[in-house]
Amino acid sequence: MGKTLIAFYSRKGQNYVSGSIRDLKVGNTEVAAELIKGITGGDLFKIDTVKEYPSDYTETTEVAKDELRKNGRPELTAKVDSMEEYDTVILGYPNWWSTMPMAVFTFLESYDFSGKTIVPYCTHEGSGLGHSVKDIAKICPKAKVTKGLAIHGTGVAGTGKDIRKWLDEVL
Repeated sequence: MGKTLIAFYSRKGQNYVSGSIRDLKVGNTEVAAELIKGITGGDLFKIDTVKEYPSDYTETTEVAKDELRKNGRPELTAKVDSMEEYDTVILGYPNWWSTMPMAVFTFLESYDFSGKTIVPYCTHEGSGLGHSVKDIAKICPKAKVTKGLAIHGTGVAGTGKDIRKWLDEVL
């Protein structure tokens, strides 16, 4: 395995957690990304949008639904400087409307993933991976897309062993 990038989109602030809205200082997907960095030693890259989502959770879900319906591609704040250096991209995101946030679509469409391995994981509160892995394979047909891992957001901090086991299987 060559150089690894851990690219992720994560929402801090108001989130749906175990049936109620809670304020998270660090988003669940970022917590998982940090765990993955500790296991793999990969480089972290946070996918973020130029236009911020509303601080209110319900408003954000409506904006996300509208972006999905319109097949929107939010502008990102940064790009990976040397994507060609990475052989493996571990891609993290929350499940929004049965797939990835549209910002992750923007990220995937911004690079040539030919010959790279994409290792997807998502955080969720009961909806699993949805059809996100199929969407990644469709956007990046010349990449190898591995089996994904769905991480229940509520317990993300205690998933290190599960993440390690999954990474051992797919890498």
